[in-house]
Amino acid sequence: MNKIKEFRVKNKITIRQLSEKTGVAVGYISTLENDKNGTSNPTKDVMIRIANGLGHTVPEVFF
Repeated sequence: MNKIKEFRVKNKITIRQLSEKTGVAVGYISTLENDKNGTSNPTKDVMIRIANGLGHTVPEVFF
């Protein structure tokens, strides 16, 4: 579904650091990273905050 973990690892930041940067809960970021079936459905706001926190666009991260 997404490349959150890939970009996060490339940026050398932890889930906790990404959480602090974006205001998205650590547990929710972890859920999104590990969603192999594409069943999680983050809101547009959450996608924008995570993408910005990673320095990428929403399509680059989530599509």
